[in-house]
Amino acid sequence: MIIGVPREIKPEERRVAATPDGVARLVRNGHQVIIEHNAGAGSGIFDASYKEAGATVKRDAKELWGKADMILKVKEPLEPEIALAREGQIVFTFFHLAADKHLTVSLLRKKIIGIAYETVQLADGSLPILRSMSEIAGYLAVQLAARGLEAINGGRGVVMGGIPGLSPARVTIVGGGSTGVRAAEAAAGMGARVTILEIDRKRINTLRGMLGKRAHVKLPSARDVVHEVTQSDVVIGALLNPGARASRVVTRAMVKKMHPGSVIVDVAVDQGGCCETIRPTTHDKPFYSLYGVVHCGITNMPSAVPRSSTLALTKESLPFALEIANKGYFAAARENPAIMKGIDLLEGKLTNPAVAKAFGMAYHVFNGKPST
Repeated sequence: MIIGVPREIKPEERRVAATPDGVARLVRNGHQVIIEHNAGAGSGIFDASYKEAGATVKRDAKELWGKADMILKVKEPLEPEIALAREGQIVFTFFHLAADKHLTVSLLRKKIIGIAYETVQLADGSLPILRSMSEIAGYLAVQLAARGLEAINGGRGVVMGGIPGLSPARVTIVGGGSTGVRAAEAAAGMGARVTILEIDRKRINTLRGMLGKRAHVKLPSARDVVHEVTQSDVVIGALLNPGARASRVVTRAMVKKMHPGSVIVDVAVDQGGCCETIRPTTHDKPFYSLYGVVHCGITNMPSAVPRSSTLALTKESLPFALEIANKGYFAAARENPAIMKGIDLLEGKLTNPAVAKAFGMAYHVFNGKPST
């Protein structure tokens, strides 16, 4: 199989979808790998390393997309990339389709095989590729929240951990998954007063065992959600509905009641966000103020630490990419249910029911055979 790794064109996206070690493994298995010039530069990985691993380096993205049987990316294809995709081509990347109907429809028209990192799911329900990025995003969310609290960014001017004689910042984390746990650890490490709101009773017990006294974990009533959100200095949105649009838990009415200068960091923004007032932001302009509340909605948060993020991402994604390359997508999916769950787009058909539900579209049940 010919595998193409383009340079990411999303603004300030510095990650890359393959490392030289990954390339070497693909080449040893008989595959040809084409890397776009400077694709890894943002992560400190340069063309010479890819060449030593056996890849061919090309400057022309059009040529790369034109030759590759499978494209390995990090983020969802943007318009110039969608234009280069072709029917039957495998694209393995983060898609987050449920937050973007235009993207979904555009890719359906191209009739690609879209395998989403975020919906590759193991038998125990875990999402190995997404988890690695979620954990990094959890840590970064707290760093961003601390910056957002600074007066220069419109914040309350509160130190996250407080100082002797003054109370620490009050941090509420909505969701107790991988993102929420890492955010709780980071915030508690700074000395903040941390509360996690989680609706899964079994998960609550797990979180209490993991975090001990570092965070208060609670099963909230509707009234509890309003109270915790409106009384917090920081709210971190960390909800996850695999492949689906994030549930809107933090309403506009709640935001209006928050303290002026308080901060919302919505890590779920790439799935539409769990805060009703969130919109996407970027690394160079991470914050905006609405109703006096500082909002942060960076859609590719882990790109702030591209070296760590690339290594973590490719460690989890490469085994699946190698299996797809060795067997073809339908044989790999038939033999590995995790890959089958990852197939969201199949040659013009939508195969993810959560995405279909989000847009009121029909979906096709994939049975492990080529689309007909």
